[in-house]
Amino acid sequence: MTAPRFAHFMAIDWSGAVGPRQKGIAVALCGMEGPPRLLRPEGHRHWSREDVLALLRDDLPPDTLVGLDLGISLPFVDAGAFFPGWEDSPADARALWALIDTICEADPHLSASSFVDHPELSPYFRRHGGREGALFHLPGAVHRRGRLRVTEAAQASAGCKPYSNFNLVGAAQVGKSSLTGMRLLHRLTGHLPVWPVDPLPASGSVVTEIYTTLAAVVAGRSASRAKMADHNALNAALHRLGSPGAAGSGPIDDHSADALVTAAWLRIAAPQDRLWRPDGLTPAIARTEGWTFGAA
Repeated sequence: MTAPRFAHFMAIDWSGAVGPRQKGIAVALCGMEGPPRLLRPEGHRHWSREDVLALLRDDLPPDTLVGLDLGISLPFVDAGAFFPGWEDSPADARALWALIDTICEADPHLSASSFVDHPELSPYFRRHGGREGALFHLPGAVHRRGRLRVTEAAQASAGCKPYSNFNLVGAAQVGKSSLTGMRLLHRLTGHLPVWPVDPLPASGSVVTEIYTTLAAVVAGRSASRAKMADHNALNAALHRLGSPGAAGSGPIDDHSADALVTAAWLRIAAPQDRLWRPDGLTPAIARTEGWTFGAA
């Protein structure tokens, strides 16, 4: 398996928040040369999740590596199932995506409230209002932050502090964005492959999971100082990645900064064959839990 020669690199900082349009969604794009730039939805200040779906399905530049800042699956390896003890637990990531989208069919804006409130599934989640399900921590669990995927253990070895995708509470939670993102991934079926759930094709566009903190660390930031709030810090990080600085000056929101830095990082990371061959990734893990690109 050799990394294809991508022509464009897109990073998407995602959001699982309620509502039609999200301040927390940022989309950045760069080519083989030049600075990354932010993309805006036509006629609106903020992206909707449906806007991003349409962009990826219908308007993506050719040969684009797309990084989505979310978890593309739930923990499976630790218990041999996403939802151990539930007879209808899906067998792999694509079946999980389909289940979420089916249960949440009536939820607007690709949200996932019906899934986490489902009577058979809510015991596995930590929800707001002190509602920690009885199965959020499985017997013998070793992580206080909840069940983790194998790739999240690899993130932790790089100095990051990943949280379980079953956790829906707190500023550091990524569960909501991951579940809404899985609805998007299901609706991309037949349009874009998702590495490593799908094999890496020799050409064409591909979607993969990213963790923007990993990109920030390569750009000279520490994991605890990964967020950037002004263009000076942003452009210093971009220069460390061999990229020209982004347009603008003064303050910038951290979602936009994350997307810009990660797009530039994808450009230099994509040709590194070892990043497509992480030591911990097996065919079974690829099919069930997926992986975070760059988590070696």
